[in-house]
Formats: sequence, structure tokens, C-alpha cells
Amino acid sequence: MWEGNKQRTLSELFEIEGETTNKPEDLLINVHGDVGKVTRIGAGMSAGEIMIHRDVGIHLGEEMKDGKITVGGNADSWLGAMMKDGTIEVKGNAGDYVGAAYRGSVKGMCGGTILIHGNAGNELGCFMRKGLVKVYGNTAQFAGMHMKDGTIFVMGNSEGRAGAEMIGGKVIVSGRIEEILPTFTIDSVKMKVKVNGDEVAGPFYLFVGDKAENGEGKLCVAQSPNPHLKFYEQYL
Repeated sequence: MWEGNKQRTLSELFEIEGETTNKPEDLLINVHGDVGKVTRIGAGMSAGEIMIHRDVGIHLGEEMKDGKITVGGNADSWLGAMMKDGTIEVKGNAGDYVGAAYRGSVKGMCGGTILIHGNAGNELGCFMRKGLVKVYGNTAQFAGMHMKDGTIFVMGNSEGRAGAEMIGGKVIVSGRIEEILPTFTIDSVKMKVKVNGDEVAGPFYLFVGDKAENGEGKLCVAQSPNPHLKFYEQYL
């Protein structure tokens, strides 16, 4: 692995102990200590499990194909960027660009599941094409930006601009959202919405957009925490 501009073996940087296996799907890697500045752990992984007990650096699980990664602390930006399958679970907070495409690419998360028990940063699911991102806490701005398909479920609050330039997929906000972009139109009030087959009780305002992109994405916003959006009901 690289340390700055020098290549090192793992044993030069970490104490390593345990047993190997001929079946990658049976392999469990436990990472102890602070790896908050270690990047690309689990990049491209296709099987097995990684358990990180504290904080972890950027690009965790990028282009992940299968398997599971669990983070006991916080994860930095680009978590699960362009992942294709598998599961990533973060017990703390996550940074910006969760499940997003890298700059210059239009292929974000294409499958799999990301669970964040804390808060997430900006541009969650940017260019997302498939899969599920569930945030138990709050998100910053631009959740679902350029989204094409898949589901983003925010159980807490959103700082706004959710779904900017989305053309498909679904963004659900169960908490308060500061505003709805003017390029979204209200469609109806739903008493419940579905998240990967599970029902979430509402009622929810259903907005469709982003009409600036001729989009048909769905933005579902809980009615109760958002009385400032009541004026939309006159357009139903």
C-alpha cells in the first residue's frame, strides 16, 4: 500500500494476526485503531466482510461489488462511491458524496445498500442509478442530485435542494426540509410510501421533477414536520 509517495507492506504499518481462508466469502478482516486517514479500504471488494472499529478515511468501499463493510465510528467522504453491490453500514456520521460518481463520471452507485446511523453530508447519491441509501439522521444539501434510479431514505431533516436535476428514482424525507426546488411540481398526498417493499407511514407530499431536466423522479416529504409547505395543497 502507499504511504504518501512511498510503497509499504502492510506489516510495516500494521500489526497483523489471524488465519487466512481459501474462500473469500468466509474471510473477516477486523481493523482496530484509528484509520481516519487511511483511504480506499475495501475498494473493489467482491466478497467477505470488513469490520472497522473506529473512524475511517475517504473512498471506503469504492466500486465495491459484494460483501459487507461495517464502520463503528465515522466515515469520511466518497463512502461507497460508484459501488455496484454489497452492504456498507456506518454507525456514526458520513461525509460528502456518499454513493456518488467521481468528478467527470455520470455513473454513481449502481446497486447495493448503504446504511448511515448518523448524519450525511452534501450530494448524497449524486448520479445514483440503483440501490438504497438510508440515513437515520440528517443530510446536508443536494441529496439525490442528478439521480437516475434507486432510493434515498432520509429519516431526519434535509437542508434543502433535494433532487436537483434528478430524472428518476425516489428521495424520501421524513423530517423537515427547508425548501422544495421550484422545478418540482406537487402530484398528490400519499398516506404511505414504500422503501424497498417496506411501508413508511405518512402522510407525505409527493413532488415530481426535476422538470428542468424533464425528470420524473419522486420527492416524498413528510407533511407533519413541514407546515410551511401546506400552500402547495391549493395546486392539487
